[in-house]
Amino acid sequence: MKPFTRRHFLALAMGFPAAASAAAKVTLASEAFPDLVADQLQRAARPREPGEQWVLIDDKAATLTVYRGNSVVEAFRPVSLGRGGARTQRLRGGNATPLGEFRINRFNHDSKWHIFMGVNYPTPTHARMALQDGTYSQADYDAYFDYYRRHRQPPQDTVLGGAIGIHGLGEADPEIHGRYHWTQGCVAVTNSQIERLTELVEVGTRVVIR
Repeated sequence: MKPFTRRHFLALAMGFPAAASAAAKVTLASEAFPDLVADQLQRAARPREPGEQWVLIDDKAATLTVYRGNSVVEAFRPVSLGRGGARTQRLRGGNATPLGEFRINRFNHDSKWHIFMGVNYPTPTHARMALQDGTYSQADYDAYFDYYRRHRQPPQDTVLGGAIGIHGLGEADPEIHGRYHWTQGCVAVTNSQIERLTELVEVGTRVVIR
């Protein structure tokens, strides 16, 4: 996903009241440039190369679709996202699903959610947004990239939260899953669907949530 320019970030930051809370700033950041955000995600939701196998998760349609290039390989519906909605920026404990472009970076086949496949949230783009909207201090931002350089993965314990991924239901209620967005920010599918999904994706597979 093409990152926001510094001009866009400064415009966002300048529009925030000085006394606004971090949560309010995140909400404003998500809503201030809806057309820009939509354009960023629309550009990301395309294959990088003709044969790329990638995943598109659509918040409004509540679907997860695996593509090879522009061709649908398999679609899963309905999926459940965070009960706090879907936002370009999220805060730890806010129960929102982050929008953006990610990569699958780990699998846990012994999860309470049956199978868990993690993504690399918060990405460097999310960190830059957090700095510009005041969610991250400069020290937070520097610490993020210091960790990222050393581990090649984002830290999971900052104010932006972490442990975001795609998982099954485990022992969760399938009826609730079919009717509501119920997760703490992850994307949930049924246990049989997550099993099938592990056959279609791997570490490094690109995931776009829009």
